[in-house]
Amino acid sequence: MAAPRVPQLDDGVVRLRAHREDDIDAAVEMCRDPEFARWTSVPSPYTRNDAKRFIRDIVASGWERGDYRGWAIEAYDGETLRFAGNVDVRGLPIADIGFGLHPWARGRGVMVRAVRLAALWAFEQGGVAALHWRARVGNLPSRRVAWATGFRFHGAVPRLLAERGEVVDAWIGSLSPGQKMTARTRWLEPVLLTGSRAVLRPLRDADVPRVVEACSDERSQHWLAALPRPYTEADGLAYVLGREVQQSVDASVTWCIADPDTDELLGNVGIMSLDGMDPASGEVGYWAHPDARGRGVMSEAVRLVVGHAFAPAETGGLGLRRLTLGTADGNTASQYVARQAGFTEVGRNRAAEPLGDGSYADVAWFDLLATDSGRRTSNG
Repeated sequence: MAAPRVPQLDDGVVRLRAHREDDIDAAVEMCRDPEFARWTSVPSPYTRNDAKRFIRDIVASGWERGDYRGWAIEAYDGETLRFAGNVDVRGLPIADIGFGLHPWARGRGVMVRAVRLAALWAFEQGGVAALHWRARVGNLPSRRVAWATGFRFHGAVPRLLAERGEVVDAWIGSLSPGQKMTARTRWLEPVLLTGSRAVLRPLRDADVPRVVEACSDERSQHWLAALPRPYTEADGLAYVLGREVQQSVDASVTWCIADPDTDELLGNVGIMSLDGMDPASGEVGYWAHPDARGRGVMSEAVRLVVGHAFAPAETGGLGLRRLTLGTADGNTASQYVARQAGFTEVGRNRAAEPLGDGSYADVAWFDLLATDSGRRTSNG
């Protein structure tokens, strides 16, 4: 029962149209999906009456008022156009965008196309001067859509959203008229790197118990004074999510160092500061689980990462020209790893590193250039 004023938008692959009564069953399926319910505030359990109210009352009256413009998304499933989800633009002249996708349509680029269609209409015909995106912290699928459609991320705002009786933190972003609706940065991905002692792969939530063990270790707490004390499961989850957030803004890329036989976390290695003044340089950082120490695991992991960092972008590497690495004076194990990877000590910052006992240590700085003929690239 669509209002005739609802514009139909189509890019040849995805269509935005008015909602219809025959969308109800598919809408119920979508809103009952656990992943959909996890990141939204739809009623639970979601009923046909909820879907009818959304289509007949909320969307229809929103178009009549002109302050809530909502579309049904259609996409091709084979040769057939099917209901794929919802996208809506709420508010004037400053608007928020909301969207949700049916499970069958995920992973096909459908929502990116739908958001671009809705945003373009909002700017060109809908009287919208700025479009904001908000999502509960942790909603990486929503963040990826916002990233792909050109939203500028502005960080997280504490206690911004109310969902299911809970007040939660939210990521925010914005899009302006005339702005390109394509990704502003790379979303870095930790590609699989394989050695004889370790496999480097993306961090996962399942790694958190081992992260907690590593970051609760007395030695780790001494050399990494910024670690929370005690280090909890919540800290570990925040750490894993934070690495993905940094990757989404082209700032750093992080690998889990995993046992090649058990896939158990042995440590962490990453390249940071990729969003600095020189986009062709980065800083290497790492820490090890106590189980991995003294086995050559970290030396191999850092060499693998160095090789990837210096490999040309066209072959899948990062195409960097320079890497730096800083270690606290006295951390001989970390300095050994740096030298094994081919880094050269180039200077020191005095009393620059806080330690877990409240004292300060000098920081020894190392660097490595892609052109250094002596850099080590073997896995030995």
